[in-house]
Amino acid sequence: MTYTPKILAFAGSTRTNSFHKKLVKIAAQGAKNAGAEVTFIDLRDYPMPLYDEDLEATEGMPANVRKLKEVFWQHQGLLIASPEYNSSYSGVLKNTIDWLSRPASSDEPGLSCFVGKVAAIMSTSPGALGGLRGLATLRQLLENIQVIVLPSQQAIPKAFEAFNAEGMLGDAKQQASIEKLGENLAGMLSKLNG
Repeated sequence: MTYTPKILAFAGSTRTNSFHKKLVKIAAQGAKNAGAEVTFIDLRDYPMPLYDEDLEATEGMPANVRKLKEVFWQHQGLLIASPEYNSSYSGVLKNTIDWLSRPASSDEPGLSCFVGKVAAIMSTSPGALGGLRGLATLRQLLENIQVIVLPSQQAIPKAFEAFNAEGMLGDAKQQASIEKLGENLAGMLSKLNG
């Protein structure tokens, strides 16, 4: 039986017209073209409170965190487009990771949503570095929770000018580089699980 990589694609932004949602969808298409099954999610569909250990102790894990855990468990790969906020990743992405890192029950292994997953990361921003500084901190976080992060990453500068009306990148080389991230992730998962 042929292995089909299952990849979860999402942006660390909930804004409706987020450049990062557009960016990760391009990478997702690259993964699909390489034979992967890709699920795109919008973190806006999983609203959750700021992580608070007292809230967790008194009310338990929020329903949306449980739902999102189920989604993560069904995928081996992660495509993450991360905005750069003050040289780091976004608060919504950090809060999501903080909640997902918590065990839902006493018999759930720690970090079960993350251990052994393989990720490809990317960013874009209006600035000249394209959000590159935020990717360094995101990589450190993901590796600390035992996610394998592919060495290749992409940061697309001048986001306001980079995308066309269809949500694609106007520069063919940039478009290909983002699609290649998805292709590389699919290929790595196939090698690891084939």
